[in-house]
Amino acid sequence: MNVLKKRWAAAAAAAAGLVLLTACGSGGSSGGSSGGAVTLGFAQVGAESGWRTANTKSIQESAKTAGIELKFSDAQQKQENQISAIRSYIQQKVKVIAFSPVVESGWDTVLKEAKTANIPVILTDRAIDSPDKSLYKTFLGSDFVAEGKKAGEWLTKEFGSATGQVNIVELQGTTGSAPANDRKKGFADVIAADPKYKVVASQTGEFTRAKGKEVMEAFLKSQPKIDVLYAHNDDMALGAIEAIEAAGKVPGKDIKIVSVDAVKDGMQALADGKINHIVECNPLLGPQLMDLVKKVAAGEQVPARIETKETEFDQASAKAALPQRQY
Repeated sequence: MNVLKKRWAAAAAAAAGLVLLTACGSGGSSGGSSGGAVTLGFAQVGAESGWRTANTKSIQESAKTAGIELKFSDAQQKQENQISAIRSYIQQKVKVIAFSPVVESGWDTVLKEAKTANIPVILTDRAIDSPDKSLYKTFLGSDFVAEGKKAGEWLTKEFGSATGQVNIVELQGTTGSAPANDRKKGFADVIAADPKYKVVASQTGEFTRAKGKEVMEAFLKSQPKIDVLYAHNDDMALGAIEAIEAAGKVPGKDIKIVSVDAVKDGMQALADGKINHIVECNPLLGPQLMDLVKKVAAGEQVPARIETKETEFDQASAKAALPQRQY
């Protein structure tokens, strides 16, 4: 009988512990203090570029420094992989879910599941286009429209005195993704003010070096005159440089290049004069993200939108920044 009593007491204590954990999960306690570290489920887009690799490293290192237990998945640029990773995090009852969405649309169902499970969601780097803003706590990332505008403003200054038509080719990012949509829009808005600027070809290079090279090869064959390449990221610009050189042209001179990111390889190409201008998009979001994870896990209010600090680079500033460049 004593044995039975002991078992019953142990079961009751375990049940009480579960109630305590459930209360934490609803955001009423201080970020996982009942059971050690805060657990973060992070669903990454993939490893498609130098930028993304640096972003992943920043998140992994910052989680370790912050004492946050990280469950990490790589979606290999497929939305269905990210959705199944998020569902797995919900089943594992992580404290917070964060992800960088592959594309903008199609997230409402899975995010409603997270909301029902009382698991707060943070968007990093890329936004979603859902009208239901209650599905996530905050969005930490760059203003991609502003990045596109900066690229367009550089172009209009660089070719301001040109008298004839300025032929532009554009290497877009992943179709349907927030950076591709917004960088295209910001750039188009600026150049629309003067009809001499004409985008003669625009196609996705999927944010990768290999695809950037392949699409640029096609542009060079189909377009008799290209004055400027606008690349939505450095990796595609670097692939395009290979194609331009293979076609016997000089990148940075025969075809001017403006791109977005400012990763080390891109900055080196800028310092070497093969790229003419880079608009920065900072991948080192880890420290800011972990700060947000702790706050939302503890049920604290956070701003709905947090922008990362960024700049622009010409050849001289790229040379100056390169020795300290972390990514």
